[in-house]
Amino acid sequence: MTSVSAQAAELGGPPAVVVPPGERGATRIADRVVTKIASQAAREALGRLPKDAARPYAHVVVRPQSAEGTTVDAARVRVHVELDYPCDIGSRCAAVRRHVVERVGALVGMEVPEVAVHVERLHPAPGQGAAQGRTR
Repeated sequence: MTSVSAQAAELGGPPAVVVPPGERGATRIADRVVTKIASQAAREALGRLPKDAARPYAHVVVRPQSAEGTTVDAARVRVHVELDYPCDIGSRCAAVRRHVVERVGALVGMEVPEVAVHVERLHPAPGQGAAQGRTR
């Protein structure tokens, strides 16, 4: 039995490139998988939240992105969170962005050029709302 390269050479054509079996095919990761990873990463970044806060959730759009002649999947992530109050909202959101980019990149191998963090609600720290009373 002759190889593909030898057969191509016999027919007068250029030798064919043989791709090893481990490098053939393609991998497709569903958007919902990336969404789950982004949601979990947001939870990890925020740490402990107030007991009545909703769990962070994400919305992900994965699109092919061309870079230097190659096509790479890029995930644009929108994460919705609820935070305790008072807190440094900007630094908490920055921590969520960093951690989502890191985890999606490490686990899925996708670039994450954009992470939009939407703060849905602020929850007062335990005991703070009751001590101050209601203000009109």
